[in-house]
Amino acid sequence: MNTLVILFFLLLGAYFVAVLENWISKGRFQLSAPLYAAVAFLGRESFIPRKPDQIFYEVGPVLLLLSAVLAAAVIPLTPDLIITDLATGALFINAALVYVLVALLMAGWGPDGAYAMIGGWRFLGQLIAYAMLIVMPITAVAMRAESLLTTQIVTSQLSLWNIAYQPLGFALFFVASMALAFLPPFNMMIAKGELAGGVEAEYSGMRLGIFRLGRLVLIVTLAAATVIFYLGGWQGFYLFGFELPPWAWSTVKILIVTMAMLLIGRYMPRIRETHLLSWCWMIGIPLALLNIFVVGVLVLEFP
Repeated sequence: MNTLVILFFLLLGAYFVAVLENWISKGRFQLSAPLYAAVAFLGRESFIPRKPDQIFYEVGPVLLLLSAVLAAAVIPLTPDLIITDLATGALFINAALVYVLVALLMAGWGPDGAYAMIGGWRFLGQLIAYAMLIVMPITAVAMRAESLLTTQIVTSQLSLWNIAYQPLGFALFFVASMALAFLPPFNMMIAKGELAGGVEAEYSGMRLGIFRLGRLVLIVTLAAATVIFYLGGWQGFYLFGFELPPWAWSTVKILIVTMAMLLIGRYMPRIRETHLLSWCWMIGIPLALLNIFVVGVLVLEFP
């Protein structure tokens, strides 16, 4: 039952992300816009490149969607609403999200097209930049919780959310999550102006629909991971004398993080993967190490 509820939540979340993206990019808030887009994808003919690597070409979009769903399997919306509460759940999220890179490399290599291949390699360079900024903040979060259980990480924030306990880790993880979801300003691999869509360039019809659905679900999953790691998960407070149920707090927080991820990048220039690599390794990783050190001192001195 939990599996069906989580899958329904991901689909509903992806739908609202599509609504928000349409609103931000076109200035029109239309609840029906994603539905029309889905019908258009289903009704449009799928063109196949002349000499594709058939396996890579077909598997790439599906793997992108699957990796996002797998990562969501260990994210709790309430104390009991989780697909599987793995003992290594926090690291499982990171492991599942690694396949986003594999999916985009497949999507870039499979069509045997120049634009798609450049987009795939750009994402590889971007991954080398932000990868450590995903796992190192998670390490600091697990240090405070003294566990990799995602439910335990949430309950460890009962007295103080991690966004206040380790704000530096939150900032690093948030930026890395935007890069992983290739949201602006980290969307050089799908740059329409110079790569005609990049890794999406050779996809059309239902295949393109699956690719974009995978990206939408990935955004929801990363927002949910940010909520459980730094915003107290399902925990809330009295609002106007009322206490919302745990699932409602999770939903509200995920929606807020998602809106922040979509809005912030719209006001920043695109960042080349080479510049991102330089900044992450010269600035980001030292800051992540500093965050681990500070959290370690706090855990020892104020258990």
